[in-house]
Amino acid sequence: MAPTSNTTSKKQNRRPQRLGDLLLASGLINEEQLAEGLALQKGSGKRLGEVLQDHGIITESDLIEALQMQLGIEFVDLGKINIPTELAQVVPKNIAKQYQVVPVRVFRDELYLAMSDPLNFYAIEEVRKAVRRRVVPMVAMSSAVERAIQILYGNEGAAKAIEEMKREAALSGEGSGELADAAFTSSIVGEESAAQAPAIRLVNAIIERAVTEHASDIHMEPREEELSVRMRIDGLLRDILTVPRELQAAVISRIKVMSNMDITERRVPQDGRFNVKVRDKDIDLRISTLPTVYGEKIVARLLDKSGMRLNRDSIGLRGDDIHKYEKLIRIKSGVILIVGPTGSGKSTTMYSMIHDLNKRDVNLVTLEDPVEYNIDGVNQVQINEKTGMTFAKGLRAILRQDPDIIGIGEIRDGETAEIAMRSAITGHVVLSTIHTSDAVGTIERLTDMGVEPYLVASALKGVFSQRLVRKICPNCKQAYTPDEEEQDELGLPYRPDRVFYKGCGCPECFDTGYRGRTGVFEIFPLGIKVRRMIAARKGREAIEAMLTDPSSGFVSLKENALKLVEEGVTTAEEVLRVVYEDI
Repeated sequence: MAPTSNTTSKKQNRRPQRLGDLLLASGLINEEQLAEGLALQKGSGKRLGEVLQDHGIITESDLIEALQMQLGIEFVDLGKINIPTELAQVVPKNIAKQYQVVPVRVFRDELYLAMSDPLNFYAIEEVRKAVRRRVVPMVAMSSAVERAIQILYGNEGAAKAIEEMKREAALSGEGSGELADAAFTSSIVGEESAAQAPAIRLVNAIIERAVTEHASDIHMEPREEELSVRMRIDGLLRDILTVPRELQAAVISRIKVMSNMDITERRVPQDGRFNVKVRDKDIDLRISTLPTVYGEKIVARLLDKSGMRLNRDSIGLRGDDIHKYEKLIRIKSGVILIVGPTGSGKSTTMYSMIHDLNKRDVNLVTLEDPVEYNIDGVNQVQINEKTGMTFAKGLRAILRQDPDIIGIGEIRDGETAEIAMRSAITGHVVLSTIHTSDAVGTIERLTDMGVEPYLVASALKGVFSQRLVRKICPNCKQAYTPDEEEQDELGLPYRPDRVFYKGCGCPECFDTGYRGRTGVFEIFPLGIKVRRMIAARKGREAIEAMLTDPSSGFVSLKENALKLVEEGVTTAEEVLRVVYEDI
């Protein structure tokens, strides 16, 4: 009797139900609207629900609520669950993409399938044939389904490798030691070869995914039961996949082998780097390990050398800031400092300046820790404090090399700061970065380091203060009218006709509403008045009071950030998070 009951259940599950009747029964549309929807559907190639949403007759939320109420179909929020990577092997990728479905879980002989249209019985039947299981449809937002497909099948290569590693571990008994040995084989990322060890293919798949998502960092974090892989995308960490704990040793060994690290040493931090080719892109990875209670954590910083665009436009300079930038980099001697917190894009701005100043008739030498990008025509020196090659020692050596322009990766101490200032006074151009919150605060920072005010006044020609803000995703960007409270938070006088923009979230942007980042700048050229105030040891308040005068031409970080909000480049929320809270 059980098979008969199961067969009956399947037939009931596939019983055709018309969406129009369902929407009428729920009171969401009337007969006239149904007729209009059916007329619009003809020849469109779209399903009725999609047509009704496109023309504003119903919303996706209305449709989901009706399906839940009328048919008892369960709603699943795909943004709040982790779909196991092995499910990519259950439902073929082509079927998932064609019918916009994504497997959520398997329980005994049932497959739970998230769909934006659970009344698409043809899609359910195709999945049933492919998986040979009973399909239980679940309803989800269409954007969430698209994004879940992108994430799940973006990890497909990793899922296959994990399954193979599990099989090898089972065959070898213990597994982790022998799997780690397999990680010694060399390979090229993206190279298709059945002969590659699964550990190699898994690491390759993770790196490929990071390049696809334009991630700046990969974090491999050991947990009690798994190895969590996260990626920093547009400045924020995103969960990507998990690797079973028994495979952790093989993955970490593979990374350490590629980085020329000692794989037998697990008790102390190590640093390394390697270069790979991914889809014709030259990617440099800087690797750092850190012992934790559950094993070694690995962080990889990705630098795309082939796609590098080092110029004023790529860093986000606009309007008057472009003219200030061009004027400052044309100085014949003096110090230009780039300031901001970690991760604000200081190094990229400095490289852009070096790129613009790199001419055949100048001797340009840099001191870096580490050297991030190799630039043809520039003499780049790697700092190595273990051997005594510090910024201060390296700078003294460079001054004996007849330099025209000197680039210092970072001013970390008073000795380096003073040598840099004295170098500028003797006719050199010096570019460097320093950790301060804003342009005016840089003067205080230098004097706190022990640099005499007269040296600062004579040598310092300009300061770039900057932050990185996320840009609104162009795919889901929409306008809105900010309320009085939001305008007040930004320090703006209330205006009822003011228009801001935001992203509503889509598969292209992880449903965040943001895609990519741009710089916000505060450029502070030091004129004669400011120099005199510094030499006279005037405090920060006096200098700031002078800069508030419109005739000074100074535009603060906040003012430039507000311009980006009004132009629709970024959101008020992002500016409040990055710029306002940081100053």
